[in-house]
Amino acid sequence: MITLYHAFNARSFRPLWALEALGLDYQLNMLPFPPRVLARDYLAINPLGTIPCLIEDGLRMTESAAIAQYLADRHGAGGLGVAPHEPDYGAYLNWLHFGEATLTFPQTLVLRYRRFEPDRAAVAADDYAKWFLARARAVGPALDQGYICAGRFTAADISMGYAFMLAHHVGLGDDLPEPAKAYWRRLQDEPSLALARAAQTRAAEAQGVAASW
Repeated sequence: MITLYHAFNARSFRPLWALEALGLDYQLNMLPFPPRVLARDYLAINPLGTIPCLIEDGLRMTESAAIAQYLADRHGAGGLGVAPHEPDYGAYLNWLHFGEATLTFPQTLVLRYRRFEPDRAAVAADDYAKWFLARARAVGPALDQGYICAGRFTAADISMGYAFMLAHHVGLGDDLPEPAKAYWRRLQDEPSLALARAAQTRAAEAQGVAASW
């Protein structure tokens, strides 16, 4: 059984979305955010105190984009991933990690300094918001086929899609460039996104964890 430690709408949503897209059985353990502060016993599972943490057969993984790639490769039977022999393999890897390293990173600073510590670094939050929105423009030229690469829904769309989902949560959604807005609207038609959202809501209610940040 795969076990995923997850906080509502946090980075761990990527592996949750991938699990639902692949139709895998898993156990979802919900945590308050940030768990390193509000769920100190979680440090025994992941000493970093970060989420996600995915456990399978003794393996522990804590990087959300890497987990999505792992699940696609290990359990996807070629559907959610892009194989090395496919022409878009390089683009797939690039967008898969662009979603986390380039688009999500600056938003975590916006989230921290606008929502959790608003008196500490408002100027830095504004600067990183501009950084994120500038880099979101890179999406437009890649979207001729509707998805980010390979002409189909892949783990790269999960990685990128979460970045734009986060943008709406931190108040940047309205400022996204139009191609990014249209891309996010298309991704919301993916049945696995609705399944992942419903799964986290059910688990949060069942486990008594707030369904918000």
